[in-house]
Amino acid sequence: MTAELVRGQNHPLDRTRVEIRVAAGGPVIAGVTLGDADGRLADPEAVAHPGAPRRTGVEVPRQAAAEHRIMVDLDALPEAVHRVGVLLALPGGGSAPSAFGAAAAPSVTVTGLDGTALARYTLTGLGPESAVVAVELYRRQGAWKVRAVGQGYEGGLRAMLHDQGLPRAADLAAEIERAVGLGQDGEVPTPAPVAAARTESSGAAPATPPAGDLPTSAHRVASDAPTALSHGTGTGPAAAAAPEAAPAAGAPPTPPTDTPVDYRHPRRHTTTSAPPDPASSPTPPPSTPADGPAAPDAATPPNVPAPSDATTPPHGPVPPDGPPVPVAGDAVGWSMEERLYHQVWGMFEDLARSVAAYRSAADFARTRLEEELDEALADPRSRLGTAADAARATARDRHATLLTRARAALDRDLGQLAAESEVVEPALPPAFAGWDSPVWQAHHASQERPMALRLGDLHLPEAPDLRIPMLVRLPLERGLWIDSGPPAQAHGGRPDPEREVGRRELGSALTDGPPDEAALRRLAMETAVALAARLVAVHPPGGFAVQVIDPAGGAAPALAPLVESGVLPALPVPGAPGVASVLDDLTRRVELKQMAVRHGAADALPPDLDPADQLLIVHDFPYGFDDRALTRLRYLADEGPAVGVHLLLVADRAGAREHGPVLDPLWRSLLRITPVPDAHLADPWVGHAWTYEPLLAPRGSQVVRQTLERAAAARRLP
Repeated sequence: MTAELVRGQNHPLDRTRVEIRVAAGGPVIAGVTLGDADGRLADPEAVAHPGAPRRTGVEVPRQAAAEHRIMVDLDALPEAVHRVGVLLALPGGGSAPSAFGAAAAPSVTVTGLDGTALARYTLTGLGPESAVVAVELYRRQGAWKVRAVGQGYEGGLRAMLHDQGLPRAADLAAEIERAVGLGQDGEVPTPAPVAAARTESSGAAPATPPAGDLPTSAHRVASDAPTALSHGTGTGPAAAAAPEAAPAAGAPPTPPTDTPVDYRHPRRHTTTSAPPDPASSPTPPPSTPADGPAAPDAATPPNVPAPSDATTPPHGPVPPDGPPVPVAGDAVGWSMEERLYHQVWGMFEDLARSVAAYRSAADFARTRLEEELDEALADPRSRLGTAADAARATARDRHATLLTRARAALDRDLGQLAAESEVVEPALPPAFAGWDSPVWQAHHASQERPMALRLGDLHLPEAPDLRIPMLVRLPLERGLWIDSGPPAQAHGGRPDPEREVGRRELGSALTDGPPDEAALRRLAMETAVALAARLVAVHPPGGFAVQVIDPAGGAAPALAPLVESGVLPALPVPGAPGVASVLDDLTRRVELKQMAVRHGAADALPPDLDPADQLLIVHDFPYGFDDRALTRLRYLADEGPAVGVHLLLVADRAGAREHGPVLDPLWRSLLRITPVPDAHLADPWVGHAWTYEPLLAPRGSQVVRQTLERAAAARRLP
């Protein structure tokens, strides 16, 4: 299964001889940098480029082209090489675009020598940059991984090579440009786009175009306000952004025109802004990502978050008396669902950068205040008297002014994002929408798999009322761990305040008092059932099934909606026999499907094997599990997602520690979520600790039961 990467995400490589395929909307220069453990380049010999296409273990193309194939033999690289960066740059001259934001987003795919795609990354969100580090292969503890970088440089190759510490970077950049210029006659032209057949009458899903052909532009263009996230309903301005239908078969091709293609959204408005005040919005320092279940082994990209004044505007028409109006579905993608998904991530990044800029400005103001106070007190002769008092007052006034400016910039950004959020929520499809959304009242079974699923909401302390949907791509590449234990202790043994607030809210909702551990376990299982209902409902009828392990039999009340609707045929068998039976069945399924995929014999699967994807819910883990059962569960966690078997464990992390380190690898491989608000998820860009809020139905609502009943009825239809 190909891993679709987002910026900052990494993926392990299971082989050392790979091919890197580049697809772009026009001719680009491709090259490779061979860096040390810190990513620094020792000399020009560490760069493979069209003027010197072969280095030890690496070979790159000799000219600019819209498609490239780069060969990399990781075993043949010198011992000093720890990072292999793939760089792309736009050739100068001619009518070609001078910035990546004016052309279709390039995509990079890492494949095996047999063509098997291992990981793919589409470089969305580029603007004025003319050179970019697309992906990076790096060595970690003796193994190689690929990371989606997407670091762009408006200064082109010269700025990129200089940033990686190459001596005389300008000379090498000029040499590369000369080599490309000499080979212009052999430049490979941009291939004609392949029209994807889309016929509604047949009922077939439209063909998905290659990632490199996506029409994109400056998805988030620099200006004086944050990017706005908007969602539409498929009509009106948002629908106008959808790609045009492919020409009918046999139709004459469209004649070429000298007018360059404008890839911008028809409602997008781009403005320019004055540079930010360095005193009020200093550039945040590079940050190290928080290490935790939210982004394991994720590394911070080379860039740092831009100050709030350098972020981007919401897309839409600019009214004469206010900021641009959010536009629904204004993002990159071939479908409304894909555009909404990208916009949600864009909103997440905008909030992260705005808060990072505010925190950096606040740190700068505090540091400046301390320095000025120290300076005022440094001379013993001037510590007392009116001069010292005036200096201290001036320092405090300047500190207050800087904080006021920073907060004003943040509030402006938050206002834009809040306005966008009001447009987003009503337009989200069921897989992205909350349980209180009206789309669930009229939801019917879909014939297409969704691209992502909403697990909950995220927010930061500076903006507690602004919720960002937490979306994960489908199929799930990682299982889920719903922590049913008491609140985590943080900050030297003190209770986590975010978790305590959630517990108080839960207590008032359930028992009019602080909830006990039994209430938390019950809520954790209800969260699991709600997620299972969502997965079943958004997949085609019969495309997703649920199995449950409940050795103690304590989950029967929470499982009632699954059983009564028929999604779960019966309550799980308690005790060790029930555990062994389910694990044996799923292990057999994984092994058979792996063999079928390996030998290309998908039609040879046994007729009794349900083709639907499976979600295994394990309640009160690891109660009832012996060593053999734990081994099988680890096998399902590692091998199951690739063949449609996914895990959802409901367990107390503190209680699981009593079983020793054997559960640690399983814990680290799963994404931890909680039944109450908890600040434990970390982003890989700036290291914010995001507060996660679970996705539960409103109190007293029957939406989960109704959704399950409709999904079960759709499955029973012929």
